Amino acid sequence: MQIEGCRAIVTGGNRGIGEGFVRELLSEGAAKVYIGARTPSEAEDLASVDPERLEIVKLDVSKPEEIDAAAKTCGDVNLLVNNAGAFSMETLLGAPDTSALRTEIETNYIGLVSMCRAFAPIIEANGGGAIANVLSAGGIVAVPSMGGYSPSKFAARAASDCMRAELAPRGVHVTALIVGSVKTRMAAHVRGVKQSDPADIAKSGIHAIKNEINEHDTDPHAISVRAALARDPAGLAAAMAARLSAEN
Repeated sequence: MQIEGCRAIVTGGNRGIGEGFVRELLSEGAAKVYIGARTPSEAEDLASVDPERLEIVKLDVSKPEEIDAAAKTCGDVNLLVNNAGAFSMETLLGAPDTSALRTEIETNYIGLVSMCRAFAPIIEANGGGAIANVLSAGGIVAVPSMGGYSPSKFAARAASDCMRAELAPRGVHVTALIVGSVKTRMAAHVRGVKQSDPADIAKSGIHAIKNEINEHDTDPHAISVRAALARDPAGLAAAMAARLSAEN
């Protein structure tokens, strides 16, 4: 897909990886970028960078009415970047209740699919384009300490494969971006070094969109997880279990 001249919407576009995508799309010559944000005031500084090409859209992907409103507002879109996410760092059985799990599933899986359902017909009507789903290395290997987040990303990865098959005949390509350790506010409570900047993830993601890559590891950490999974899946699972014990 050609980025120059495209018209895109980025969910969770006001900070972190989402902001990285907004800025990279601008630098690549996008004609319009809608910044999806649950709290529009948090996107005002970013929108001021280029008021002619940037527009804030109030958007919480866990709320169907806000998705519907965004689809009506952004009828010229031919690129959707599903970046919005929820991350609680709770285990499945150790969490006090299932509220965090429900939020992660609603945001990371159902919200993502709902955005695709709303915008795929728009992209098709505008001559075709692409959807990029920002996923996680926790979607290719189970991470017990991320009990709700990791399964939600597994589900979103499978959904990406399913929707790619559905949408390919309609001229809409679906890219799944596998993201590793990144320096973002959402991941601030994760122990260990955050290896990559959000801007680097965005650059890698744009490369995948341009070249219609089905699934793309965006950073060194994601690549290393993929390699470990291929080399020794049982050993990697044991390491994830050992990390959970160490964290507790």
